[in-house]
Amino acid sequence: MEKFNDAIIRAAVDDGLEDGKKLRVDTTVVETNIHWPTDATLLWDTVRVLTRLIGRLRDLVPKNVPRFANRKRAARRRMQKLQRMTAAQRETQQIPAYKQLLAITQEVLTNSQRTLKATAQSHAKTPTDKLILEQLRNDLNEYCGLGDRVVDQARRRVLGGEQVPTSEKLYSIFESHTDLIKRGKVNKPIEFGHKVFLAESAHGLLTQYRVLDGNPSDEDPVESSLKAHRKTFGSVPEVFATDRGFDNAGNQKICSKARIGCASIPQRGGKKTAERQAFEKSPDFKKAQRFRAGIEGRISVLFRGRGMKRCLARGKERFRAFIGVAVLANNLMKIAELLIRRDSKKKPRSRAA
Repeated sequence: MEKFNDAIIRAAVDDGLEDGKKLRVDTTVVETNIHWPTDATLLWDTVRVLTRLIGRLRDLVPKNVPRFANRKRAARRRMQKLQRMTAAQRETQQIPAYKQLLAITQEVLTNSQRTLKATAQSHAKTPTDKLILEQLRNDLNEYCGLGDRVVDQARRRVLGGEQVPTSEKLYSIFESHTDLIKRGKVNKPIEFGHKVFLAESAHGLLTQYRVLDGNPSDEDPVESSLKAHRKTFGSVPEVFATDRGFDNAGNQKICSKARIGCASIPQRGGKKTAERQAFEKSPDFKKAQRFRAGIEGRISVLFRGRGMKRCLARGKERFRAFIGVAVLANNLMKIAELLIRRDSKKKPRSRAA
């Protein structure tokens, strides 16, 4: 998808539809398809998924899978009890309930490991069943590993009172690549998904996009963005506009060194010098900031019109492909719009009789 988008942008440049004189950048968060994670719900997810996989293996090779007690109901009751607890109840009842839920989850994990060993030499009747058996064992092994992580972080956080680092936390056993993003938004202080960097030209084409790992600062992509723009267009943009989240002394120097005509990056915090105040009040700076605001509309179009708000595809590679498809759809529609507009200007107007 990245190669497709790069080829589309190069074709637009070659056809004279884009000149790259202006560039505005921003970051947004695209959510992964997960429920709000708590230790209780993650433990419950582990129990129900492992139980389901063991059941499917038993249906396929009934003689090889040992019999275990079904612990789904007990796990669900304790999960629901934890979810419904009031603040006062949590002081006395939370630890015992979590200990019970952890014991049930550990029991199911042990049963899953026994199932993997018992089915290691199993033989299916048909080639199709053989493939299904192999996939089920792979899934069971993968979820066992994720379940161990869930149990470990729940024990550390709830029973040990430890502040588990964000980088070590697991927010979903289905989308284990999910990151926790804090951007200081009042309506959404915490988001679960991936931060996405976007760069848009003056003609509405998204010339760059990147799925970022973790929760990096907005300051980081500035230098790489300018390098990518130079590679595509042969020079840096005359106008480079961002919000104040991209500001730091290093980025201001990078823009100055690159000889950008108007690097419209508002200063973030601190006392402004007289020179800085005069620059941010200048007509060029204000005009560039009005241009920058347009990327908010582009993000809204991607969310509402291209379905990029929440990725329903499974796995990180499909997540990246999903973002690429949304960007590609935007660029193809904008190019079609630019071509129609250009062709309409070339057609001579018919004279009135």
